[in-house]
Amino acid sequence: MSAITVLGEFYFSQVLGKPIYDIRGKRVGRVRDLTIQWNGQLPQVTGIKFNKESQVLIPTTLLSQWDAKGLYLTCECTAAVTVQLRPDEIYIGKWLLDKQIIDLKGSRLVRVNDITLSWVSRGTEKRILLMAVDIGFRGLMRRLGMERIVQNVDNRLLGWQYINPLENRNSSLHLNQEKQLLSQLHPADIADILEELDYHKRAHLMGRLDSEQAVEALREMELDTQVEIINRMDAQQASDILEEMAPDDAADILAELPEEKSRGLLDLMETEGAQDVQELMEYAEGTAGSLMTTEYIELPLSITADEAIRRLRELARTAETIYYLYVTDEQEILQGVFSLRELILAEPSSILCDVMNRGVVAVNHDDDRVTVAETINKYGLLALPVVDESRKMLGIITVDDVLDELMAERGRASLFSLFTVRRRSERRMESWKQ
Repeated sequence: MSAITVLGEFYFSQVLGKPIYDIRGKRVGRVRDLTIQWNGQLPQVTGIKFNKESQVLIPTTLLSQWDAKGLYLTCECTAAVTVQLRPDEIYIGKWLLDKQIIDLKGSRLVRVNDITLSWVSRGTEKRILLMAVDIGFRGLMRRLGMERIVQNVDNRLLGWQYINPLENRNSSLHLNQEKQLLSQLHPADIADILEELDYHKRAHLMGRLDSEQAVEALREMELDTQVEIINRMDAQQASDILEEMAPDDAADILAELPEEKSRGLLDLMETEGAQDVQELMEYAEGTAGSLMTTEYIELPLSITADEAIRRLRELARTAETIYYLYVTDEQEILQGVFSLRELILAEPSSILCDVMNRGVVAVNHDDDRVTVAETINKYGLLALPVVDESRKMLGIITVDDVLDELMAERGRASLFSLFTVRRRSERRMESWKQ
């Protein structure tokens, strides 16, 4: 295999505007932009836009020399050697320069201030490749022609493998690959990125996420951002996402939307999911009912520990937590509770009513958030059941939901409560008996 030789390295800003000369030395135009093809590897420069008003390009295969003075062709520039912009090509100046991109290495949004180009050869074949983008201050000053005053500032280059353009483009550039790159980010990182974008770009990025990614990212955002995103989405897409969310999270969002919009989204949701969300929305703000989720593990009195484990495998994916398993009778009246550890250690043939803890700590659906927080803190619980006046099981409140409320209400002081409750809960998990 032939060795690769680097013929030259340039910044896009240094090439833009340079004159183009044909083999006779005649100037045929200036570099207005460059086109690239992006096939999942390093993008390759394929054409030079030399006429401001036209989409006609000079193929880069016609370049014989490229230096600080200009670009030189191997032939005369006639209509016979020029080509039209193809559907799989994009202009790097128009579609990448000054644009926001996702830095997959740092999981953040950055701005492209310049682009590095490398002209290489292997045997008789020559190529111009995009190697990296410059996201630093020096790149911006270079664009302004003032790089000399920031000579001591390091370039901040980001390799192409770590970036993913956010802007719409006039080409068909492997949307599946972009989704794969986004899947590498943690939902919290996607949430941070979305919160930095304006609503137009949020909608564009949300459209690239699958439903699971979208739900997980939304869960990491502040409520006002969740509301804005859902409110600006296509109604069908918004309803699909709300169906995938925990009922309590969906209820919080819908409660903040205009009534007509909220009702329309509920009508588009599947009946069972919409009913769960509607019931949660009917509870007054700040009550246990408004804080709870209906996604918990409920098991009947009469089954064995072995049967309970089999059911747990079926139900665990849709539950908010599986630390505690609640036992109810035929009327759904809360009778007992046991931890996951206790279930695993129980004899497989044991009947749940014989091994459960009967002294279940619970709150009424009308109790306020202070009562909920005090109860969770007093008993060191990770989740707290919510019941009605007849002790019918309605849902559970997790410690995270309570802490979110406290943090929103009390700020930094509640951080101490967060760590205190978590530490107590974790210490009690091994020996917990209600």
